Amino acid sequence: MTLQRMDNVLIVVEDLEAAKAFFVELGMELEGETTVEGPWVDRIVGLENVRSEIAMMRTPDGHGRIELDKFHAPAAVRTEPKNSPVNTLGIRRIMFASDDIEDVLARLRAHGAELIGGITQYEDMYRLCYIRGPEGIIVALAEQL
Repeated sequence: MTLQRMDNVLIVVEDLEAAKAFFVELGMELEGETTVEGPWVDRIVGLENVRSEIAMMRTPDGHGRIELDKFHAPAAVRTEPKNSPVNTLGIRRIMFASDDIEDVLARLRAHGAELIGGITQYEDMYRLCYIRGPEGIIVALAEQL
């Protein structure tokens, strides 16, 4: 038995609408939304009395997904500063391929996103940048040259 694929990455958020808008503007599509609760959810996540809203976002090619969760019960817990630096332990960023970094950055700034550092070039292969969005989420963009 082997691993087949990475299915999705979970991001827990306080403002589900802002996070959805950010990822839609990035170019992802809303695949679906639902509320989950009950004993089966409690068992799988190891918490009690879970009630969570979920929005599943899909990349345009259909291969990548981000699951955005807003926990109503139990309340979400923040264990680090909201705008943690990229060298904080744990999952820090998600990278997306883009054909126009400046365009994506301009659209995301309308949703409150901030450029971290600057847009830089790696050799003659890529232009790269890190962007901080809602909830302190960091996304990276890579534009192949």
